[in-house]
Amino acid sequence: MTAEPALVDLEDVRTQVDAVLADHVERLRRELEPTGDDTLPLVDAVARMLSGGKRLRAAFCWWSWRAHGGVPGTPEAGTVVRVGAALELFQAAALFHDDVMDESDTRRGMPSAHRAFEAMHVERGLSGDVRQFGMSAAILLGDLALVASEQEFASALADAPTSRARRSRAVYDLMRTEVTVGQYLDVLAQSLPWGDDPDADESRARAVIRAKSARYSVEHPLTLGAALADADDESLAACRQVGLPLGEAFQLRDDLLGVFGDPGATGKPAGDDLREGKRTVLVARTLRRARAAGDDATVRLLRENLGDRGMSAGTIDRLAGAIASSGAVEDVEQTIAELSDRAFTRMAELDWQEPAAGRLAQLAHAAVDRRA
Repeated sequence: MTAEPALVDLEDVRTQVDAVLADHVERLRRELEPTGDDTLPLVDAVARMLSGGKRLRAAFCWWSWRAHGGVPGTPEAGTVVRVGAALELFQAAALFHDDVMDESDTRRGMPSAHRAFEAMHVERGLSGDVRQFGMSAAILLGDLALVASEQEFASALADAPTSRARRSRAVYDLMRTEVTVGQYLDVLAQSLPWGDDPDADESRARAVIRAKSARYSVEHPLTLGAALADADDESLAACRQVGLPLGEAFQLRDDLLGVFGDPGATGKPAGDDLREGKRTVLVARTLRRARAAGDDATVRLLRENLGDRGMSAGTIDRLAGAIASSGAVEDVEQTIAELSDRAFTRMAELDWQEPAAGRLAQLAHAAVDRRA
């Protein structure tokens, strides 16, 4: 996906958002200095998390604002950049917490925060439970990023007209609530019996996708950009009609990459989703196809190994091979194509302004066609 970096760099979106995030890190460092050196690892961890990422959400927000009449170089443009930074800070908070709940070892090719703080506990010879220390630190890091997200959003809209601030705040607050509830639905799905009813498994997986990822990744950033441009309710509804199917396709692509992605591109070990036992649409469709074909070996392989943290590379290869040979990958690719087509068809019907309309179409393709 070579086009994406250029797209988020156009009109200096990435540069401007990164500058706001860098300012936040330095402000946090100054605020924590009086508490002593013990808090510096928290600042460094926030900086590491914010240094990565595609800035896709900020870009969707920016180009939606432009598509609805926003003009670069105006004071309003600065507001949109800061809202984009708030989206990135919220994502950082979600990732800190998500890695704890998923017990992920890595994030973007580096140790996840809780693992890094576990290592610090060992290196310093601290007392108490190592894992508890790491989890506690990561949860607090997520809280710090969440506080920062709220500060940035509120500050960005402090001088905005009341109606614009109110409508934008409504979108932002709904997004944060949905992601939190989506995280719970994900935790619940991981705890429920599975494998006996693939249709129910897929229904739960789709509900998690919509609440936890699809709306927050695409729908809400698009809608937020439109709200910041004072778009009417009909226009906001159109953003949702484009953003939800596109966001679902985005997450389904992520699920495929979680099994078949190149670790050098994804920043996570191959098959990490299998070790974490993620109950994805891909897994549900594999089980459905295996049951329909009377392939008990594949059903048994998945049920006995999915979620095994100590799974060997050989077993991961066997699982990935079984998923691929079942035809489930083609099924998911077809669903990605159907969802994307729905989004692009709706997008083509709208009178979004150029060049932003074209940029949004390119961003959308980059989101669902990516390999990382």
